[in-house]
Amino acid sequence: MQEKLLIIFVKNPQISKVKTRLAKDIGPKKALATYLHLLQRTKKATENLKVDKVIYYSDYIEKEGCFSSSKFKKQLQEGSDLGARMYNAFKQGFRDNYKNIVLIGSDLWDLDQLIVEKSFQALENYEFVLGPTYDGGYYLIGMNQLQQEVFLNIKWSSKTVFKDTMRHVKKIPHHILTTLNDIDTFEDLKAQPNLLKLI
Repeated sequence: MQEKLLIIFVKNPQISKVKTRLAKDIGPKKALATYLHLLQRTKKATENLKVDKVIYYSDYIEKEGCFSSSKFKKQLQEGSDLGARMYNAFKQGFRDNYKNIVLIGSDLWDLDQLIVEKSFQALENYEFVLGPTYDGGYYLIGMNQLQQEVFLNIKWSSKTVFKDTMRHVKKIPHHILTTLNDIDTFEDLKAQPNLLKLI
């Protein structure tokens, strides 16, 4: 039995429903194209990891699409806000007897396989791992026992998400990964010229 589980949260790639802040500057079609590239990047960073992997979709399960059903299990996010959806995904993972669980989003151009591997390695020595983003959020969260409090009283999509989460975990053994840039705005996109030229 594989003891490690990677959860990947994705939005179903629909025009005007993904990268809405970015769309204000580059339009909904290019925003969708950006997200499709980010999904491919996420797949590349994760498909060869020696862990079980499950895609959690926002609205409906895609049988085809970017992620192969032979490499990725597929589920639907459940919950009233992002915190509840992440908590429910972790809860299901621990219920399925996984020991070390890591969750990532799909907004990162800089994410690679090594970073995810390091997060699982950290959980061998720490109870909690977090990967911060430059805008005050986080791109990765992992734990080896269920801790609901890290998802409570957080103002999601704000500049204080990482700081507020750290208040819950500062008293337990934790590890912080390298800070990365997630792609939410045109400024974020301009900071990734290799992605920008593809749009």
